[in-house]
Amino acid sequence: MLELAQELQARGHEVTVITTWPEYNLDQATTARVYGELENEAGIRVIRVKTLPHHNVNYIVRGLSQLLMPLQFLIKLRKYKIRPQGLIVYSPPLPLALVGSWFRRSGVRTLLNIQDLFPQNAIDLGILRSKAQIKFFKALEHFAYKTSDIVTVHSEGNRQMLLQQQPEFAAKIKLLHNWVDVDHHNNAQATVDFKKTWCITQKHVAVFAGVMGPSQYLDLILNIAAQMQDRSDLLFLMVGDGKEKERLQELVKQTGLNNVRFEGFISRDVYPDLLAACSIGLVCLSPQNQTPVVPGKILGHMAAGLPVAAFLHTTSDAHSMIAEAGCGISANSGNLSACVNALQNLLANEATFAEIGQRGKRYAIAHFSKEVCVTQLEAMLTAG
Repeated sequence: MLELAQELQARGHEVTVITTWPEYNLDQATTARVYGELENEAGIRVIRVKTLPHHNVNYIVRGLSQLLMPLQFLIKLRKYKIRPQGLIVYSPPLPLALVGSWFRRSGVRTLLNIQDLFPQNAIDLGILRSKAQIKFFKALEHFAYKTSDIVTVHSEGNRQMLLQQQPEFAAKIKLLHNWVDVDHHNNAQATVDFKKTWCITQKHVAVFAGVMGPSQYLDLILNIAAQMQDRSDLLFLMVGDGKEKERLQELVKQTGLNNVRFEGFISRDVYPDLLAACSIGLVCLSPQNQTPVVPGKILGHMAAGLPVAAFLHTTSDAHSMIAEAGCGISANSGNLSACVNALQNLLANEATFAEIGQRGKRYAIAHFSKEVCVTQLEAMLTAG
């Protein structure tokens, strides 16, 4: 979303970003910063809203927080007299689509960018079980699509699933690939030697960087690591934070795994440095999540020229994408032995890691460049 705001601003649009208050998934430098409710960041107006806790809390509190967000956002937008001509809503959380529903009543064109098919993914993961809750959120989903001008999804499999579930909205459901800023990786000035900073001695580092939640299914990474402890040259590096992190750290401690290491969040600015210090980019999603989701971090690994090892449900469009790009391996996250074998096969070809990584980078430039994707989004938002 930062890249989208910057790109639209560079194209001459007046851009306002409204978001929740920065309270989680922050690196140390960002945590120490003092934020204002309204700030101008390089020409982009940023409004921050204090909400109920929605991170590392139980699902009831998170659900209540998300349901209150639309009202809180609308109050702040009214306070600062923001009258948009076009509105882009990122989901999850799906309730924020109600902000778009409100503005659309006065003729504002709205685009709903769907990253996770909620509530289907929550149903698959067993988070939503109550028939009443499922009925409520399905009704909310239907209303969100009905009151949006455009609904975008990031892969063809997601589009087909949505067309099956919501055929009456076929005309407004569009494919818009997630993009990656390849230049951010190509032109980054190396400032941190993470191997030196974190005293990493292993030749190969397989990195997972991001949110550590239930849907990431990172128990699988630990199980893979347990079966590959004979590889003294390989470290599984887990960078980030999330609801599952403490439990996973305790599990590593109990099982005595010596090839797994946890670190905290790092900033976007030094993320290219982290990937440059690693050999393999790990991606993992629960086999219970049966939507065709393509995790965005795959694109970051490709842009950095890093071989990808993805462990996903068989329905994920990422399997065919990785195969077509020739940028690494993928396996069914519900099959531990298949995941271990796939990673071992990738490591057996370590001499070709540079070639594999370059194939991924070329594919990312051709299919997921920020400029091409934002041009498509801009056209959708300004049409009609």
